[in-house]
Amino acid sequence: MRIALLQIAPTGSLEGNLRKGLDCCRKAKALSADIALFPEMWSNGYDIYSRPPEVWMNDAIDADHLFVSSFAEEARDLGMAIGITLLEQTEEGVRNSFILFDRHGERKLLYAKVHTCDFGAERSLTPGNDFHVADIDTKEGMVKVGAMICYDREMPESARILMLRGAELILVPNACPMEIN
Repeated sequence: MRIALLQIAPTGSLEGNLRKGLDCCRKAKALSADIALFPEMWSNGYDIYSRPPEVWMNDAIDADHLFVSSFAEEARDLGMAIGITLLEQTEEGVRNSFILFDRHGERKLLYAKVHTCDFGAERSLTPGNDFHVADIDTKEGMVKVGAMICYDREMPESARILMLRGAELILVPNACPMEIN
């Protein structure tokens, strides 16, 4: 199985990120990828440090937004699973989320980052409350896939819960601002 880790810089707009993301999925498929995985919060480019929360929270989109559904269509058209990330608007609040579409374009997993960072801008996000595993159909057969996002990987229970639930593969979108480290 080939996983394309799309280590790409955002464009500065939702529309630009959509166009660039779809193009990168096509390139990944041309390189025989079975899954394309986007960096954390691809919809807004993880742009939460340069502006106050009351401004960047306006970038949040619904999980059924055209931005997201475009990747479902692309997954189906390419016959490749796509893991898209977004700043998600929900009734509970704004979340750092991940959606996995299988190669048929069906949404198999919707996950919100459980361990948000209390020491930065993420303290304004609404954390998720559980770790999930889903079966995805690949050309190699069925695979149990789980997900965690960035800081979740620092907590051992994240991977432990996913393993106990049968995950054979754990996808981990990440967008740490490495400059500050």
